[in-house]
Amino acid sequence: MAESRKVIVDGVEFEVELENEGDIWTAVIEGKSFEIKIPGGSAASKKKRSGGRSKKSGTVSANMPGKVVTIEVAQGDEVVEGQVILILEAMKMQNEIQAAVSGIVISVNCEEGQSIEANIPLVVIEPHTEEGEKDE
Repeated sequence: MAESRKVIVDGVEFEVELENEGDIWTAVIEGKSFEIKIPGGSAASKKKRSGGRSKKSGTVSANMPGKVVTIEVAQGDEVVEGQVILILEAMKMQNEIQAAVSGIVISVNCEEGQSIEANIPLVVIEPHTEEGEKDE
């Protein structure tokens, strides 16, 4: 299924239809079709080759501006991956922000009721070490 995106090339904006098949991308710009190949494959294929494990960041941020409704964790708390750590209201909707990794909360950089900008660190989690864990 093709995805429509706007891109800027050398300061000129274009509407581009993108379609992906493996590590080959097809881009259609103003009726002209271009084939793009990413050396080494796509990000998805790299994850599969590494056994599905990737190093995740313990820094949690929101991808949109909003208002912090509730904070479910405090500094020193232990969290598990996927656990709801705060609720953010954005565009009149409440969004659950989840921990990306399991570990210990080392800082909470926001307060309930605070308006926040997109992509600023809200909570920092120190991931558990993987010593002793076995690959699945």
